[in-house]
Amino acid sequence: MILRRFEVADGAAILSWIKNEREFRLWSADRFGDYPITPEELADHYDKCAETGAFFPFTAVDGNGEAVGHLILRYTDDYKKEVRFGFVIVDSYRRGQGLGREMLGLAKKYAAAELHAQRISLGVFENNASALNCYKAVGFAEKKRQDEYYSVLGERWKCLEMEIPICESHQADS
Repeated sequence: MILRRFEVADGAAILSWIKNEREFRLWSADRFGDYPITPEELADHYDKCAETGAFFPFTAVDGNGEAVGHLILRYTDDYKKEVRFGFVIVDSYRRGQGLGREMLGLAKKYAAAELHAQRISLGVFENNASALNCYKAVGFAEKKRQDEYYSVLGERWKCLEMEIPICESHQADS
């Protein structure tokens, strides 16, 4: 697997992995108003975010050149010490094969080596058990903070904040 920059053509595959609005909200929270969105809307959103120079969308590609996962990395602070992962998703037909862990491992290395992150963070809904387990498997731990809730589809979803420090030796090894 490799990570490469997101291409507009990737949008159709990524969005096809989302089967309903519940899955869409687990993936994107409230970042998009309407469901469903089109690949063009996804690409436009990313283009606007990329204008800051602090937003990096990636597609994970397998050895056959097929998109198998996707995520974005973005700086959260002016000092560029923290990188946040978001919009993390794996091909719905290939989940449970370790692709998420592999993709996140590559993204962690990129964040350390190329973006010089000292910490990586992400948010995940506590009712997204598979994502939560994947994040824990690659070393993310829940960060204690004031509870944050989202109103989603008539329900109240708790968002957990997770983080992982990047040690100096890992940055040097990458």
